[in-house]
Amino acid sequence: MDLNSDLGEGFGIWKLGDDNALLGIITSANVACGFHAGDPRTMRQVCEEAAKNGVRIGAQVSYRDLAGFGRRFIDVDPVELADEVLYQIGALDACARAAGTEVVYVKPHGALNNATVHHEKQAEAVVNGAKAFRDLPILGLPGSRLLEKAEAAGLRPVQEAFADRGYTPQGTLVPRSEPNALLTDSAQIIERARRLQHGEIVAVDGTVIKTRAESLCVHGDTPGAVEHARAVKEALGTVAPFA
Repeated sequence: MDLNSDLGEGFGIWKLGDDNALLGIITSANVACGFHAGDPRTMRQVCEEAAKNGVRIGAQVSYRDLAGFGRRFIDVDPVELADEVLYQIGALDACARAAGTEVVYVKPHGALNNATVHHEKQAEAVVNGAKAFRDLPILGLPGSRLLEKAEAAGLRPVQEAFADRGYTPQGTLVPRSEPNALLTDSAQIIERARRLQHGEIVAVDGTVIKTRAESLCVHGDTPGAVEHARAVKEALGTVAPFA
């Protein structure tokens, strides 16, 4: 299974998470592109470290929402959203190419990722923006409109699961404003990773959800993220980028 993490989420003098440590553990880095977090220097530094560690780079695209860290829904025009997705991928790819590598997939961040589970037009906008750049794989929740639109457009849909987030019985993520949205206990996170190997996720109410994931995310801003990522890697036994 691929192991990914959200990186480059600092801005200016403000730093978030230990990107360098995580880059020694994960196989794919979802790098913030400047809209919810990240700035040119941060983006380039993360790309340089990813290249040194042989970690693949993905564009973590978002609403234009620095103040809200991309965690607020914005009813943006779909054409504008597609252009903003294209812009973010291109900016990150420039930094990646300067480091001798390139952007090889796209993953929506935060509220945009949650919206594209059901929001037809925004899901299509993300896909259109990605496809305008290149035929890049798209990471998303199983059963989401995003992955349906990606497949219809001829892009590779990659089903993703979260090691450190609570799930509803419907298979969506518990909103961060609600209890049990975040898992911070290593034992719970390791159990999540192990259950996923058998195609299962346990929701916050105990419901067992049947699912399949090719990539597993450990958020870089979760308390104890480095230790969690290392423990998940050990629990999985083998981690490798999705094909």
